[in-house]
Amino acid sequence: MIEQKFIYVVFVKALTGLGKFSRMFSEYEYTHIAVSLDESLEDFITFSRKAHNAPFMAGFMHERREHYAFGEHKKVKVKVYRLPVSLVKFGKIQDYIRKIEEDDAYIFNLYGMITMPLLHGLPIYKAHNCMSFVSKIIELSGAVRMKKPFYKYNISDMDKLLSGFGANVFYLEKRREDKAYMKKVGLIQNIRAFISLNGKLIYRLMFKEK
Repeated sequence: MIEQKFIYVVFVKALTGLGKFSRMFSEYEYTHIAVSLDESLEDFITFSRKAHNAPFMAGFMHERREHYAFGEHKKVKVKVYRLPVSLVKFGKIQDYIRKIEEDDAYIFNLYGMITMPLLHGLPIYKAHNCMSFVSKIIELSGAVRMKKPFYKYNISDMDKLLSGFGANVFYLEKRREDKAYMKKVGLIQNIRAFISLNGKLIYRLMFKEK
């Protein structure tokens, strides 16, 4: 008997202003995605903002429930797929996550996100957003056959891709408030973060291999 592990792909009905704005145009409920390596669903691994009101201060993140249910929100709706993976594949996923976590060169792929509706993915050297990162994890899992490059899958695509596994839809309840995450970031800091991120992305688009 071949031993196996499970990974959990978590679709989040984001309660941020950006999440609500996206739902207005996409008519699709879930606007954020992450992966968890155990059934406790306490550690959500993804690429996202590092502070609540600082969308351009973003990168590799270990998110918690408090990053999804914040302020007046006591709970958040999620849709979770449990994917079976072999021990070998699980080890490769852990290695990939560790490699990114230990490499400060990885940045948030803003361009890949905003151009998804038109270009269907824009790979940039050492850059991910929540979609490309989780899609890469799904690819490494070997749980499904992917018919296009991982970076071309948006959140809705991944929902359809994994539909054969069946999903659990429920609410995650907030355990506490993350005061550090919720601490207000000023306008000047946000502008500097925006300029810095765009500079790095443009440079990598022009001079770095994907």
